[in-house]
Amino acid sequence: MAVAERGPRERMVFSAAQLIRRDGVASTGMREVAAHAGAPRGSLQHYFPGGKEQLVNEAVSWAGRYAGARVVHFLAVLDEPTPSGLFGEMVRQWTDEYERAGFAGGCPVAAATVDCAEAVVSTREVAADAFAAWAGPVAQALIDMDVPEERARSLATLMISALEGAILMARAEQHVRPLTTVAHELGPLLDSAVSKPG
Repeated sequence: MAVAERGPRERMVFSAAQLIRRDGVASTGMREVAAHAGAPRGSLQHYFPGGKEQLVNEAVSWAGRYAGARVVHFLAVLDEPTPSGLFGEMVRQWTDEYERAGFAGGCPVAAATVDCAEAVVSTREVAADAFAAWAGPVAQALIDMDVPEERARSLATLMISALEGAILMARAEQHVRPLTTVAHELGPLLDSAVSKPG
């Protein structure tokens, strides 16, 4: 759904996520969010009576749901779903963005965790829930590929944490090398977790 197709509240949540992924929580102000969303500044108090903390938390929650929902899209483009193929598509989303638009953006959930985990309990809790909302569909996809359930949950954590680390390194290096490296190195490990019939 394009930004213009969303209502003002949804636009502000989406815009907050986009600004947080680029600038971090501390540098994302309510005025900037309203301007980015094309929403009247006065509507912020109406929709987010809890102020910036509420808006940040909703943006982080949205980002976790978005990441989890992308798993279905990633699987749909694979001729034959495999754990390495799924991870490759998760990585490709970022390599494509960085090659097309540069390295300005990262994951809003990670940004909020780095900026707020110690200072704002509600944001830390929302970030943990957002990672879970992402990991759940990844684990379920692995289970559907015949990875044993307990191993699938562990591998989902590994996939997401490796991707997040590679995103940070790619932004620091201004190069997709860390992303392509984790996809290449983890692929065989992920595929080896599939239970063989018999």
